[in-house]
This record gives sequence, C-alpha cells and structure tokens, in this order.
Amino acid sequence: MSDATTHLLLPYILAAQAQKHVTHNEALRILDGLVQLSVLDRDLTAPPGSPADGDRYIVGSGATGDWAGWDRNVALWTDGTWLRLPPRTGWRAWVEDEGLLLVYDGGGWVGTTPAALQNMALLGLGTTADASNPFSAKLNAALWTAKTVAEGGTGDLFYTMNKEAAGDDLGLTLQTGFVTKALVGLFGSDRFRLAVSADGSTFFDGLSVDNANGIVDQPRLPRFKAYTNYDNYVGVGSWTKIGLNNTDYNDQGAFDAGTNLFTAPVDGTYLFGATLLYKVNSSTSARMRGRLVLNGGTEIRGSYGEISGAHVSEATALWLQTMVPLVAGDTIELHGYFRAQDGYFAADHTSLWGCKIG
Repeated sequence: MSDATTHLLLPYILAAQAQKHVTHNEALRILDGLVQLSVLDRDLTAPPGSPADGDRYIVGSGATGDWAGWDRNVALWTDGTWLRLPPRTGWRAWVEDEGLLLVYDGGGWVGTTPAALQNMALLGLGTTADASNPFSAKLNAALWTAKTVAEGGTGDLFYTMNKEAAGDDLGLTLQTGFVTKALVGLFGSDRFRLAVSADGSTFFDGLSVDNANGIVDQPRLPRFKAYTNYDNYVGVGSWTKIGLNNTDYNDQGAFDAGTNLFTAPVDGTYLFGATLLYKVNSSTSARMRGRLVLNGGTEIRGSYGEISGAHVSEATALWLQTMVPLVAGDTIELHGYFRAQDGYFAADHTSLWGCKIG
C-alpha cells in the first residue's frame, strides 16, 4: 500500500503511527498550497529575497539556489522553507502579475486561450452580443494586417463580405449616435453605391458605379443646361442679361428659370459654357459679344468673346467656355451685347450650361 495519495501526493497516516499530527498537518499544508492555485509569477529562476508565508511561484527554466532542478514546478513558501509541488497534467494556475490562466499539459504550462473558436452563437468584445448583432465589439481601434511570407503567409490581405442574391443588401453602415449618416456597398443590386443622409431615413446617392461596365455616376452632382424659348432682343451698346426660361436638365434645381441665374449649392470648381445664336433685326452687320458674369457684376476671366463682320441670321454663333471656383451662394448669368447694329439672340439655341467638376 502506498504511503501517499496518487495525484497530490498527500501523505497517509499509517497504522500505529506515532506523531500522527505531523503527517496530517503536512497533507493540509500541501492542500492549502494547491487548492485554488494562484501564483505570483512564472518567470523567476531564483527564490525572491523576502517571501511571505503562502507565496507561490511557477519556477522558470534554469532555476538556481533553493529552486535548482525545480523548473516548471510550483514552489510554495511555508513554515520558513520552500516546498516543491510537482505539477500533474490538468493542473490550472492563475498568474497574478499577468492576469493569465495557465494549464499544465504534461510538458509545460500553456495558456488557456483556445487556438480555434468554432460555431459560436455569440461573441461580444467589451460589450454584449445579441441575436441582432451576434458579433459585437466596443473598442477604440482595430487592426487587420497581412500574414507575411516569412510567417508562412502570402503578404496579401483580403476582407470578404458576401450576400446571397443581387437584390439583397451588402455594405458598411456609418453612424453618429447610432443614426446612419452614410452607406457604402451594394444595396438592392450589384452596383457599388455611396449614399449619405442627414437624418438616417432619407438617403442621397453621392456615387454609383455600374458593376457591368465600371461607368461612374454622380447622381447629385450640380449640373444644368438652360435655354431660351423666345428671341431675346438686345439694343446697341448695352450688356443685357439673357432670359433663359427653360432647362433641359437641372440637377439639384441650381438654375432658376425665373431669375435666369445659376446659384452654386456648394463650394467647388465649376465648368460653364454658353452658346449665343445670332438672329437679325435690321442689319446683319451687327457685332455680337457675350460673357459670363459672377454675382451680377464681375465678368469672369476667360468667358468673354466677340464675332465681328457680316452675320448669317440663325447660323452665326458665339461659343463661350470657362472654369471658375465658386463658393455656395455665388451666381452665374449669361450676358449678350451688340454694337453697330441691334439684334436678337435666337430662341432654342441660345443656352447656358454648367456643372461642378471638383
């Protein structure tokens, strides 16, 4: 019959043994050291200078002094001496200075964090996951980095998201105070979309890319083309704003046919062009000028032009084009001018157009 237990090596009190309390107390001492095992450190290779009764350590590799030959064993300071507790497979120890739970696997102490997590129903990092958000994380930074070639990887990194069918949604939801301000992805189709919102309910597409051909569209880009459906009479020697009372298109409603003005909805760089088609009144020897005007009074550099000589009614035309930086609220208008003889700027083909390009 053995004189100690199988797993913890607790000494038995033997039949007719004298000083039985010594054996009993030894077993209690070992139990006190091992039950709910928590060690102060697992890296020391030499005993600390002033241990307190009950201090426990996992001895580091290459131990010296009183711990020589105790590598990976548990050292317990009790009753003024070090007691060696050889670990057995399955022992668990909490390492206090690291906040780490270890398990002895028969060869060494290993972390309890699993190498793989499979088929988990919920995972919450710093917060509680639920059925609507089975993976939830509350943190201030996250990092994805490629596994390098030296580590056995390829050096590449792909983050793949997949939806079941083209009509489903797939994307990123960007929120402020849990109110959605932007959507990026494939929503309701396989076109790539970037949509924004002020209130989380009404969304505007700022960018749309056709996945079949790669053509990019900016549905909310300010752009317009305005024209006149009547002949604008202009006398001699006076710059006159052309009445453009119709539009072929007018995204964002930036052109007002009532005031004949384009008003910049946002800051940016804009491209403008105009066509002035001559129509005779009394003489084809009229001299025709045109220009674009900023905020009702400033001629935009590069937008001025003139055609002199004999004109052909409803055939002679002047084309203007320029680029200009605007701030929100700036206005653009088209002016016409005749010298030598008066005339008309003809209906339907006299026009002004523009769009934001940057």
